[in-house]
Amino acid sequence: MPFYENVFIARQDVTTAQVEALTELFAGIVTAQGGNVTKKEYWGLKSLSYRVRKNRKGHYTLLNIDAPAAAVIEMERNMRLHEDVLRQLTVRVDELEEGPSSMMQSKGGRDRDDRGDRGPRDRDRGPREDRGPREDRPRGGDREDRFRPVRAARSETSTEGAPE
Repeated sequence: MPFYENVFIARQDVTTAQVEALTELFAGIVTAQGGNVTKKEYWGLKSLSYRVRKNRKGHYTLLNIDAPAAAVIEMERNMRLHEDVLRQLTVRVDELEEGPSSMMQSKGGRDRDDRGDRGPRDRDRGPREDRGPREDRPRGGDREDRFRPVRAARSETSTEGAPE
C-alpha cells in the first residue's frame, strides 16, 4: 500500500483533548477502510502566517498513514466537512519517517549554544560614558534650526501675493 503524510490544523479555541479526539476520529476512518496509521504527532498550538477563518493560531497534528488511496480520500472528505479543521494537507511519500519528525526534534533536541560565539556585543564594551563620543555619527542640530528656513520661506511667499 502507498504511504502518506497528513498534517491538519484545528481551530485555536479547541482544547488539546478535543484535538486528540479528532486525531482518533480520522485514524479510525483510515483503519475502517483497510489502512493503518503508524504515527500520530501533536505539534502544539502555533501561530499561523495569516488569519484563516478569523483564527490567528492553530493546533497542528501529523499523521503517517499506510493505506489505500480510497481510505485517504475518505479521510480528507471528512476533514473538509469538519468545522474544527481549518486546513489539511496530504502528501504521498516513498517511505514513512521513523522516529520523531523534524518539528518534534526542533522542540527540545537542539541547544542554542550549538551556534558558537558571534563575536563582541555592544553590551560587552562597558557603559556609554567610558567609550567617549561617537564621531562617526553625524550630529543633528536643534530642531528649530532645521525648520527655520522653511518657515521663513513660507512667510516671504505669503506676503508677496497679498494686495496692499
